[in-house]
Amino acid sequence: MKLATWNVNSLAVRLPQLLDWLSANPVDAIALQETKLTDDKFPAAELQAAGYQAQCFGQKTYNGVALLARSPIEAVVRNIPGFADEQARVIAGSVSGVRVIGCYFPNGQAPGSDKFAYKMRWMDALRDWVRAELAQHPRLVLLGDYNIAPEDRDVYDPVAWAGQIHCTPEEREHFRQLVALGLHDAFRLFEQPPKSWSWWDYRNLAFRKNQGLRIDHILVSEALKPRVSACTIDKLPRKNERPSDHAPVVVEFGD
Repeated sequence: MKLATWNVNSLAVRLPQLLDWLSANPVDAIALQETKLTDDKFPAAELQAAGYQAQCFGQKTYNGVALLARSPIEAVVRNIPGFADEQARVIAGSVSGVRVIGCYFPNGQAPGSDKFAYKMRWMDALRDWVRAELAQHPRLVLLGDYNIAPEDRDVYDPVAWAGQIHCTPEEREHFRQLVALGLHDAFRLFEQPPKSWSWWDYRNLAFRKNQGLRIDHILVSEALKPRVSACTIDKLPRKNERPSDHAPVVVEFGD
């Protein structure tokens, strides 16, 4: 089984790239972030023609998430139950016996801002809900754009980024608290090349200079950890014309 996550940064713009990628990388399921589409504009027919069922949760211009799978997506949940939120950030469903929770974490803007406070509240609510989901679904994957670089090795310039958004002690502590629920960073289960990033700014030739952050993550439950056989970041789509600023991350499970 292969699962992926990709912040496509506008599905309307990136649909051809997504379809090309799925053709070359026929994952069993993929969580998308920043679709930036209302549900009535979601390209379900095009994705179905490519072999994928879709569950979407969108809004105009901002945010938006979706879950695509080759097999039925069951028990779908949109956003965090019990947490009042006007922003479309979470979609969860069960795929082939695995609970898949796709998330677009708030950016947070800057420490001390209202958006940062929202990010802290959102992550508190997410952690409490994921704890309950784990109790009900031991085979669980929490994946998406976390907007958090959990360690200094996940940042191209840790000194310059120290205390900045994505790298604050508060955000990193929230990441650790998610892991403490009994989850494991699939990417770090393996030896990985240094300077492995999943996001590069569009500005300042950041991709060409490989000045990026690792902020897209796949956390797997204790029950799934022994089955993880690989986890990789696919940088190839970042070389496309008009690319997303994020690259897909893929986890593979053995039998």
